[in-house]
Amino acid sequence: MPFEIHRWEDIAGDFERGTALIGNGASIAVDSGFDYRSLLGEARRLNLFTAEVEELFRSFETVDFELVLRLVWHATKVNAALTIPDDLTHRVYQDVRRALIETVRAVHPDHGEVVARLPSMYRFLKQFSTVLSLNYDLLVYWTMTYGLDVPDQHLFKDCFVNGQFDDDWARFREPFRERTNTLVFYPHGSLALCRDFVENERKIHDRGAGLLESILDTWNSERYVPLFVSEGTATQKLSAIQSSYYLSTVYREVIPSLAGSLTILGWGLGEQEVHLLQRLGRANVTRVACSVYAGNQRYCDGVYRALRDHLGDVDVVFFDSASAGWAVDA
Repeated sequence: MPFEIHRWEDIAGDFERGTALIGNGASIAVDSGFDYRSLLGEARRLNLFTAEVEELFRSFETVDFELVLRLVWHATKVNAALTIPDDLTHRVYQDVRRALIETVRAVHPDHGEVVARLPSMYRFLKQFSTVLSLNYDLLVYWTMTYGLDVPDQHLFKDCFVNGQFDDDWARFREPFRERTNTLVFYPHGSLALCRDFVENERKIHDRGAGLLESILDTWNSERYVPLFVSEGTATQKLSAIQSSYYLSTVYREVIPSLAGSLTILGWGLGEQEVHLLQRLGRANVTRVACSVYAGNQRYCDGVYRALRDHLGDVDVVFFDSASAGWAVDA
């Protein structure tokens, strides 16, 4: 028997003030440029890799851009501290960094290309008390900063204060000057997050159009490397998460604390992200609404099985992704 696919407005009341989990399908709905399999694949398609960079990915047996960049960066810092002459390592680090910067610049839209869609994204996200964005792009960040100019007494908080993550994150749920709020977390990191040589983590600040260039300039400075999990198997992603204080805090504390309803928009629940399903299984989620693109019943069947396998006896309903009002031009 086919699954019933609802319109979002017909079920939204049952999922207000719950948790929203935003996947790559939501980014693709905003800009088709996000419809790529991996940053690594894009870099290769753009012929941005030298033979030495290719060898690094092969030797480390990884497809994680951020991991390779960080490992080579650490090597250059150690060599410099010990005054070990090593032009090759530094040059390869610059090659990896250049490839990452040029790939991000090629695939990520400018702020002006998506600004007309920020109001609808804002209206959708403000329905929830918690947002988990699995995407390392800047769309949710731009939506948050757009909201700073909306006089509705709602505030998005990502628990960073003066660029530093405050691990007493639960206190941010209490209203300060706002009437309502939404806490935002990045379980796989973000382009806007970075860390230095001794693993201090921070968020890069800039509102609107200047943010992407600020991020790329920060990477170019050789003082920071990005903090995001770009791709890989579930095991590789979990290893990357555990290497970061921020990411591991979201994974260990935030996700298991969730309760009530969960709304999934644009997440495929692939095998490479089973670690998130397992962690959600520790939360007290009682009902799930999952978006469906173009009435895909096969997708519904797979999602239903995966959610029940990992979250237990939860109520699962499906809604047409186009009915959510996400990424509609203002």
